[in-house]
Amino acid sequence: MKKKTNCWEFKKCGREPGGAHVHDLGICPATVEKKLDGAHGGTNAGRSCWILAGTLCKGEVQGTFAQKYKNCEICDFYKKVKEEEFPKFMLSAILLKKLNGK
Repeated sequence: MKKKTNCWEFKKCGREPGGAHVHDLGICPATVEKKLDGAHGGTNAGRSCWILAGTLCKGEVQGTFAQKYKNCEICDFYKKVKEEEFPKFMLSAILLKKLNGK
């Protein structure tokens, strides 16, 4: 099975552990969130980043899911994952339940 691209690989943000921007922007929570590991075939939350607070968009660290989701819906990476995973794309509500251990 072909490895699927994670958000930090696609966006080249440099916020993965050891990445170029960890010192100034911190480690992205998508790179280390194990509860979403495997979602859409990604590593940690690498293919469900829109669920997490603290990811990067337009050069700025984003807030909660509710605050940032409008930006995520128009994101090229979000659209790519949605298209690649159709018809098995997991809705955000399901991913949030998984994240919250329900």
